[in-house]
This record gives sequence, C-alpha cells and structure tokens, in this order.
Amino acid sequence: MSGRAMLDGTVVAMCNALGEETRWSILTALGEGDASASALARRLPITRQAIAKHLAVLHEVGLVETVPAGREVQYRVVGAQLTAVARRLDAIGDEWDRRLAAIKNIAESL
Repeated sequence: MSGRAMLDGTVVAMCNALGEETRWSILTALGEGDASASALARRLPITRQAIAKHLAVLHEVGLVETVPAGREVQYRVVGAQLTAVARRLDAIGDEWDRRLAAIKNIAESL
C-alpha cells in the first residue's frame, strides 16, 4: 500500500470515528485539556462506560493518547493526527478546485 493510500485509509478511519456526535463532543472536551473518562462523564451527559467505549475508538484511530496520572488514566488529543487529516482534506479540496476550474474554462470556451 502506498503512503498516500495508507494516509487516505487513516483519514477515512478518523472521519468515521468523528462522524459520531458523542465522540466529537468528547474530542472537543479533551481539546480544553486532558481528562479521564470519569471527569468527562461529569461534564457530558453520557455514562462513564459509554465514554470509555468512545475513547477506545478515538484511541484506536490515533486521535487520542493515554496519559498516566497517578492511579488514573487521562486522555489527550493528538494534535498532529488532526493536523495530518486537515492537510489531507485540504489537498483533496485543492484538487477538486483545480478540476472545477478546468471544467469552467472548457465550458466558457465553448
């Protein structure tokens, strides 16, 4: 698998993970600072068990990492992963813009 295809697969997996509203809310909350599943459950209208399951999905695709904090495990957003996804989406958008501009030029020349 090429590097680009692997990155595209990663982008798809991350978008699938973020396509669920609860996971998006969890990621947004973690954007404000590291937190444990219990701390997130106190801030969000979701049970700790459900948050733990959503955190596992986010961890699996590389959007969050675990951070030991005493006897508890906290989670942190992996900003580099989000940046990589944003760059890939920008590149896709740029390619579409280029294609649409070419179609526009063809249509206008007719």
